Amino acid sequence: MINYDLEKRRFILSGVAIAIITVYLVRLFALQIASDDYRKRADSNAFLKKIEFPSRGIITDRKGKLLVYNQPAYDIMVVMNEEKGHLDTLEFCRALNITKEFFVQRMNDIKDRTKNPGYSRFTQQLFMSQLSDKEFSSFQEKLYRFPGFYIQKRSIREYSGTIAGHILGDVAEVSQSDIENDDYYQPGDYIGKMGIEREYEKELRGQKGVQILLRDAHGRIKGRYKNGQYDQKPRPGSDLQLGIDADLQALGERLMEGKLGAVVAIEPKTGQILAMVSSPTFDPREMIGKMRGKNQQRMTLDPSKPLLNRAIMGQYPPGSTFKTSQAITYFSEGIVNDSTRFPCHHGFSFHGLHVGCHAHASPISIVPALSTSCNAYFCWGLYYMLSNRKKYKTLDDAMDRWRDYMVSMGFGYKLGIDLPGEKRGLIPNAEFYDNAFGRWNPLSVISISIGQGEINLTPLQIANLGAIIANRGYYYAPHVVRKIQGVQLKQKYLKRHKVMGTPQAFNEVVAGMVSSAHGGTCAHAVHPGYTLAGKTGTAQNRGKDHSVFMGFAPVESPKIAIAVYVENGGFGAVYGVPIGSLMMEQYINGKLTPHDEAQAVSIQNRHISYSFKRKMTLSDSLRLDSIKRVTHIKDSLRLVRERQNIEAKQRANQLKAERDAKEKEKKQQMLNDPIIKDDEEIRIKTEKEDKNKDKDRDQPNSVKKKDKENRRTDDKK
Repeated sequence: MINYDLEKRRFILSGVAIAIITVYLVRLFALQIASDDYRKRADSNAFLKKIEFPSRGIITDRKGKLLVYNQPAYDIMVVMNEEKGHLDTLEFCRALNITKEFFVQRMNDIKDRTKNPGYSRFTQQLFMSQLSDKEFSSFQEKLYRFPGFYIQKRSIREYSGTIAGHILGDVAEVSQSDIENDDYYQPGDYIGKMGIEREYEKELRGQKGVQILLRDAHGRIKGRYKNGQYDQKPRPGSDLQLGIDADLQALGERLMEGKLGAVVAIEPKTGQILAMVSSPTFDPREMIGKMRGKNQQRMTLDPSKPLLNRAIMGQYPPGSTFKTSQAITYFSEGIVNDSTRFPCHHGFSFHGLHVGCHAHASPISIVPALSTSCNAYFCWGLYYMLSNRKKYKTLDDAMDRWRDYMVSMGFGYKLGIDLPGEKRGLIPNAEFYDNAFGRWNPLSVISISIGQGEINLTPLQIANLGAIIANRGYYYAPHVVRKIQGVQLKQKYLKRHKVMGTPQAFNEVVAGMVSSAHGGTCAHAVHPGYTLAGKTGTAQNRGKDHSVFMGFAPVESPKIAIAVYVENGGFGAVYGVPIGSLMMEQYINGKLTPHDEAQAVSIQNRHISYSFKRKMTLSDSLRLDSIKRVTHIKDSLRLVRERQNIEAKQRANQLKAERDAKEKEKKQQMLNDPIIKDDEEIRIKTEKEDKNKDKDRDQPNSVKKKDKENRRTDDKK
């Protein structure tokens, strides 16, 4: 007979044994293979992996002048597993001139995995960064007294001058998002935050090195592991040469002192940026060292926004500089020719619409229209283009054709400059106006012909328009970096972009801009020894008009195209023309004449009064944040009350509807059954109430009768 109980017991015991073995195997796998905790602990006792940071690439201008270089700096690193229980805290704080509270807080922050996700007590962690030479020397003498602490040498950025803060950018400690996006970085590393430093971070940063050192049982360094066989040497970052001319950049920043706006200069034949000024600017030296955070906060709260690169982020109406693109479009499309003349009686007047213009000869053709900046000519041109049903089937087709020309010139989209934060501006199309107006006609959008209305461009796009006209119909994507050490420039900066427009159209526009410099709106532009082509602009806005200038020189073989935009500067000839012409003279001739230098000093000292009362302080910012929070709470409570009121009204309406329904039902019942019979109980109750009432009425008479009989008895006695 087979014993089935014994057979089942054998299977159970075998299963238990297999389960125990599996658990042990899984645990061993987790400890020895999946987890490296024990390996780190063992390695930390025998080895010290010391990171060697590479030097970042230096940055020079187009002439080789040094703009950004490196200086040695020292960081204090700590290994928590070695420091624990072996440190004289007070002596350590005195050596670094820090408080005990700071020490405790910093150690807690290092151990906090929410602030330092990559924390391990067996690896080096950053305790303090950027020690000066004096601080480093003082601390190094006592370093042997502080087990677990080490000195890490690295480099920090230094700037040779105060110029080009928006272009050069800055370097700061990595954030948690930087670490998550790129495993190259660890807490305490540095990364480019703005400008070129950010855009070319991978080229500038180089490659880290690792030095493996041996330690004895007491943690003392005994030398390199296997004589450095497994060490990795750091690879320095690549050097950058910019297209920027440092002298030209310095002059532009001088001329824009006390003004809001931007200046952009481009080399037409290559697309290289020769100067890019955003005013107000900032000293890049304020963005390094321990004061970086305070300086950045101060500039962030400044209402003039010195950290904003207006050259690529500012979006403005281009004003009359935009008329050059309109002339190319009308002429190329056959809407006008060199003999076409339009009337101008102090402006464009048609069907009750009037666009003003200053006094000049009338009627006028394309070249003098550009020279005198006639508004009426370009309004008529756009009207006839959008109204031409022989050439374009519908208004939408005509509008989209116009937009095609604008887009080909780099408007409405990013040009792709090698700087972060570029804006695209705005060029409307037919769909835009269909959504905005529903029904519209050429007169509804006539203002776009003179660079107003919905048109928005960046100063970079205006300067690029000057480069297109200088090249007679093509451009290269603007870029700041000229050369990268050991690396070829991106292909998109070497590609020629052909724009829409006929050669004759560009020749007519060039002739108009040259005429403007000789006797038109740019007549006061300085150009000693070379020919200049220019176009002014006066962009209307809510306050005082903006002053705009766009031009290039020399006309025959252009070396520089420039755009100047001064917020609330008035007419283009007030600020735009003199600043732009002085910049071109500086670049072409290498210096200013004594007379022009005096003019430059005069413009530098002319400041525009803006509506900023004072700079925002930290308390102002906190107060505004508090007001915003209170307002948000009030709005939330208001919404709650409104919702409660709505619900109460709904309930009231529901109850009313129920009552009305009951009343209606009752009335309907009365109509159907008009004879109402009383219940027996109600009838009996009613009879009893009637008897009681009669009794009450009879009671007073009997009382009177009894009183009368009593009086008679008394009299007889």
